Amino acid sequence: MAHVHYRLGHNINDSYLELVERKGLGHPDSIIDGIMDEVSRELCKKYIEEFGVILHHNVDKGLIVGGEAHVNFGGGEIKKPAEIYLAGRAIYEFDGKDINVEGIAMETAREYLEKRFRHLDVNEDVVLIPKIREGSADLVGIFGSKGKIPLANDTSFGTGFAPYSPLESIVLETEEFLNSQRYKEKNEFLGEDIKVMGFREGETMKITIAAAFVSKHVANLKEYIDLKEKMAEDVRQFVSKTYKGDFEIFINTGDDYQNSSVYITKTGLSMEAGDDGEVGRGNRCSGLITPYRRMSLEAAAGKNPVNHVGKIYNVLANEITKDVVTQFDFVDAATFTIVSQIGRPINQPKGADLEVVLAKGYAIDDVKPKIAHVVDGWMENMTEITERIVYGRARVF
Repeated sequence: MAHVHYRLGHNINDSYLELVERKGLGHPDSIIDGIMDEVSRELCKKYIEEFGVILHHNVDKGLIVGGEAHVNFGGGEIKKPAEIYLAGRAIYEFDGKDINVEGIAMETAREYLEKRFRHLDVNEDVVLIPKIREGSADLVGIFGSKGKIPLANDTSFGTGFAPYSPLESIVLETEEFLNSQRYKEKNEFLGEDIKVMGFREGETMKITIAAAFVSKHVANLKEYIDLKEKMAEDVRQFVSKTYKGDFEIFINTGDDYQNSSVYITKTGLSMEAGDDGEVGRGNRCSGLITPYRRMSLEAAAGKNPVNHVGKIYNVLANEITKDVVTQFDFVDAATFTIVSQIGRPINQPKGADLEVVLAKGYAIDDVKPKIAHVVDGWMENMTEITERIVYGRARVF
């Protein structure tokens, strides 16, 4: 059983300052995270279908090289398509049977883009470039046996927290609200490339949003300004439902109305005109970038979900803290950090630390056995994390 250190921590809400960022669904970093993690999941499913076990792969080196576009109110054209490189390593042949890794990657990437970005023409606006090379078949021995606990393939750490602070919830939920199908159906002018930055000073929040508008749905500068104010009012109403303190909303603050220089795009995505993306440069496994929290810089998307602790431990840490906070009313907040050592079973980390904020009147020694029971349960059944990731039941970015 892994040794976990339990101690008291502090509540993020007690900090006077807080910063939180969310790179939305259509941000180039999120696009490539999403594509490569989807490729990994589809490879896992194919390996299971063919061999009954997930084979070694890491497809976490994806890159988007932005294109070139000329856009005006009412329309525009893509002059040079964005290039999307699908890179990493995977097993192409095992037990005498071939797997079309490149075909799976290309089809998965195409479907991912078509389903999520309604103004993107995958045939014309992007070029998909597969660069997934052959992996080493003998690596399957590290984690390929059914019923055997995988060995960590790296010395790395993961960390997670729960619950979200009010600012974290607002930043995450605002992006999800603006990128929801329901909102998009009523507001065709709004693209999917949306980034939300939240800043709290005391109890006052300032929410800055960068949102790509779709040029064919914006006739002129006046309409752009009117639509931007409509969006700002929608966000104000959305935030006010859950936050009763003071807050301000800012949208596309880089606009220069005097020169008609505003954030309009043909596809609703900034990657059409030079904004690049790379796996691991965006959100953590919490779905956020949280500099006032403990945070790993691990690029989790696309890594295999079997023994790559850089992925598994970050997902695990978030799941453990959510479970602890949900199960026990006396736990107000929790932060979990866990570190591996290469070659050790993944359920026997080199070290682990759970920091909790307890309700008034509770002592750490009194509640430790109950909390430890939950943590130990996750450590004993850590391979459940693999299944959650493969079947899309765990957040990765």
